[in-house]
Amino acid sequence: MLMPLNAVVEKEFLDSVRSSSLLGLTALFVLFAGFLAAIQWVPNLTDTDSASTSTLALLNSMKQPTVVFVPMIALGIGYDVIAGERENGSLKLMLGLPNSRRDVVFGKFLGRTAVVGVAILVSYVTVGIIALLTYDSFDATMFGLYTLLTICYGAVYIAISIGVSAGTRSRARALGGVVAIYSLIMLLWDALLYGLQLVVYGPEPPAGGLPAWVQLVGLLNPSTAFMFAARAVIPEYYELTVYPESDAFYLQDWVGFVVLGLWAVVPLALGYWRFETTDYTG
Repeated sequence: MLMPLNAVVEKEFLDSVRSSSLLGLTALFVLFAGFLAAIQWVPNLTDTDSASTSTLALLNSMKQPTVVFVPMIALGIGYDVIAGERENGSLKLMLGLPNSRRDVVFGKFLGRTAVVGVAILVSYVTVGIIALLTYDSFDATMFGLYTLLTICYGAVYIAISIGVSAGTRSRARALGGVVAIYSLIMLLWDALLYGLQLVVYGPEPPAGGLPAWVQLVGLLNPSTAFMFAARAVIPEYYELTVYPESDAFYLQDWVGFVVLGLWAVVPLALGYWRFETTDYTG
């Protein structure tokens, strides 16, 4: 089973290289990360001094764009990898080779993850070198950990997109699925949390703050889980977040990794199950 899986991963990665997808994605990430590094030199309009050029300041500028931009790219390059091939008929040819449906699903997941991972790694290494040479201070370990976390974060959304693609019959449905998921995570989750607060407590939160179980609902958002995971491995990241500390075991920073893992495993497993039990020729 290992060789067919390797073949699918290699094909997926090489197809991206041949189509210039990897080059274009890498260039996009380099521009994105380079801009975030460069804005550290923009003068603070409320002060006479320039903005701090430290690693933490760089991570602060990267924080919000990363949690919004990386998912958009990952969902965009993964949603049609199976649904599209099902639609144009090439999936039937692929499964005619010694490839199982499991090889197809997980091979495409690993291949697309490699594409996103290389793009992020190249761009962040470029920014890291710039920061090392020009910043007042630069912590390579901190920035390296953040880079690895960003790659893992991208892999989560690749898993979501592959799961949706494997469980749908057309590009249009797959696109609708990932747009709905992205909208839920990025746009609607906070509204749902506020609606929950209104139903349970009214327009004003309790004097002691929202209870732990409501905070858990917020943590179930993968973008929030990314922040918790970052705090777990980069203690300095606490300065960049507003989430309160809690004694509840399910609100500890390491739970962010669990939530991210569930967001990767569950959609991919459901997509594979749907793919395995559905007529792919239809």
